[in-house]
Amino acid sequence: MNRTAKHVLLLAGICSSWSCGAHDFWVQPGNFWVRPDTVTPLTLQVGHGPYRQRSPISATRITRFDALGPKGSLIDLRSRLHPGNGPEDGNLQLEEPGTYLLVLETDNKAQSHLPAIRFNDYLQAEGLTPALQQRIRTKRMDADGSECYSRRAKVLVQVGDASGNPDARTSQQAVTQPVGLPLEIVPEQNPYTEPRPATLSVRVLYERRPLARALVKLTQLEHDSAPLEAQWTDAAGRAVFHMPGEGGWLLNVIWTRPLPRTSETDFETIFSSLSFGFPTRQR
Repeated sequence: MNRTAKHVLLLAGICSSWSCGAHDFWVQPGNFWVRPDTVTPLTLQVGHGPYRQRSPISATRITRFDALGPKGSLIDLRSRLHPGNGPEDGNLQLEEPGTYLLVLETDNKAQSHLPAIRFNDYLQAEGLTPALQQRIRTKRMDADGSECYSRRAKVLVQVGDASGNPDARTSQQAVTQPVGLPLEIVPEQNPYTEPRPATLSVRVLYERRPLARALVKLTQLEHDSAPLEAQWTDAAGRAVFHMPGEGGWLLNVIWTRPLPRTSETDFETIFSSLSFGFPTRQR
């Protein structure tokens, strides 16, 4: 089977998984590129295509929402969140020009319970080998599956013109350094750098270590019924994508670990995302 055929089959499997419980989560600002000191609305989104919606998550489950600024400052943004209240879930107002990395974390108190067939399909399509291996080893492939899960969402917001950013080096460091999440996607370059790189390489870290054989998906948010590209991380936790064009974009990855038999659920799963976007050029 050639590489193109394998890629088509991989994407087909991913698409089928979205209807059986793999609901990705991300932060969606009204604009990814904003003017300094401008109030920008944001929403918390979950799902894709016909399953996409505003996330019903409550504010009490959000444990962190902050911004790492281009000069290294850390800004607590939790007071600007009000999920489910009105047409937006919060807003931003960032003053200093440069690239900001926004980080949102939730607790792990949400649970998902699925029949065996749907749970196995979900695990296979998302490449969640720790769960598959555990179910095969314990002869539980015919048993219903359950997981508790949490969300980790990062978003890149550019304040002002990237080409005129006086703190480009500091912005680069803010974007490309891990922030200590249990599962996170770390870009190896700032995609907002001018001139824009030809490729976008990222590292996936799980418990602060490179995660191999994790499935990373790239989706265009304006046409999100299926991912545009999907890659498995290598031994160094790295995946490389073609640099996206204008519009909004989402990278996401999922990973899980088995829990003791005395736990309420079989597995603990983390959904992690990185959203970013480019302005539409005038034609």
